[in-house]
Amino acid sequence: KCFRLYTAWAYQHELEDSTVPEIQRTNLGNVVLMLKSLGINDLINFDFMDPPPTETMLRALEQLYALGALNDKGELTTMGRKMAEFPVDPMLAKMIINSEKHGVSEEVATIAAMVSIGGSVFYRPKDKQVHADNAHKAFYRGNVGDHIALLNVYNSWAETNFATQWCYENFVQVRSMKRARDIRDQILGLMERCEVELVSNVGDLEGMRKAITAGFFYHTASLQRNGSYRTVKNPQTVAIHPSSGLAEALPRWLVYHELVLTTKEYMRVVSEIKPEWLVEIAPHYYSRKEIMDQAAKKLPKQLGKAAEPT
Repeated sequence: KCFRLYTAWAYQHELEDSTVPEIQRTNLGNVVLMLKSLGINDLINFDFMDPPPTETMLRALEQLYALGALNDKGELTTMGRKMAEFPVDPMLAKMIINSEKHGVSEEVATIAAMVSIGGSVFYRPKDKQVHADNAHKAFYRGNVGDHIALLNVYNSWAETNFATQWCYENFVQVRSMKRARDIRDQILGLMERCEVELVSNVGDLEGMRKAITAGFFYHTASLQRNGSYRTVKNPQTVAIHPSSGLAEALPRWLVYHELVLTTKEYMRVVSEIKPEWLVEIAPHYYSRKEIMDQAAKKLPKQLGKAAEPT
């Protein structure tokens, strides 16, 4: 017997004859960076088997320029060369390289590894949901945000000498953690190769958030009067993913790792930031007036009350 996961009508009318090639439907930042590092400069006329849409290509070039990987002529900068060494999204690469400046490169390498494994760190067995939720809440203590909560998970696991038992007790996926450890080892090796100095300061949460913002200033959103979020550039309405530790806190400004579309556009892995950081870190992308005008808007009293990190 053959069980199909779609109706006959959907098969005949809705499904396409073949899958759209991946290069035509994904973020091209990494592809463009790789081609540039191989010395291929004229990307618009490059002979792709399945050419991606020009608009997507231009968006990737614009993003790389904003991240400082390309100069005014579209050539790779020193920062771009370093970023090309990392087999991760350009924004993550920028975050890793920039972390040295904030004195938290070791912590940021861990955060990069943890967000790279996708959203499969925690699990909630049906019969122990309350226990699981309580165990997970411990990592978010102090409204630190999702990035730093993931760092807490990894560090707590490392303290037990990477014990499998610890994962069971805290309802954390063992396989995901082992993958994160492998990715982290790779990232540390690449950092050494790119001469990014390994420095650690577990207590400097602000430094970590600034390093994250340095890579992900593209992905920022601010709270609106009606309690929803709008992305700062190219405004669209988004919401914090229910699995986030900040889903109830509703901070005024935040940076997110990625958008996931289910019933609505959700921001996955978010951390609170200060609006002035955007002007400080990316003055070429955000004008002071634009940010301060948004920051000056008054919100109803109960909104935007995320605990100020101590």
